[in-house]
Amino acid sequence: MILGIGTDLANIDRIQGTLDRFGDRFRNRVFTDTEQRKAERRKDIAGTYAKRWAAKEACSKALGTGLRMGISWKDMAVSNLHTGQPVMAVSGWAKDRLDQMTPQGHEAIIHVTLTDDHPWAQAFVVIEARPVSAKTAG
Repeated sequence: MILGIGTDLANIDRIQGTLDRFGDRFRNRVFTDTEQRKAERRKDIAGTYAKRWAAKEACSKALGTGLRMGISWKDMAVSNLHTGQPVMAVSGWAKDRLDQMTPQGHEAIIHVTLTDDHPWAQAFVVIEARPVSAKTAG
């Protein structure tokens, strides 16, 4: 069952301007160390940050709160599987909220997809609840 859906569109040039103006202050407030290392290795640094910004916004919307009620930017972290597929991990208040949303006997799966076409970066997040099978429950 679907627990939440969120999407966000970010302007890459706006993120570049924020990086130029605030630099590490912005990076350290919003992005985890892993996200920063990934972005700084990429050719399109601002585009990489913009996609992750959009993913965090989309995740907060899928959690049903937006960025309020105690959620922190770093409570949501985007990484990639070895295949390149983006994945979202939550911690802190975002994890607490996800646990509250998840029905008993289910596990929550966060699906995320990212795309960009300069000057836009977009993310779409779906939070799914799947029944826990007897094999994985015990």
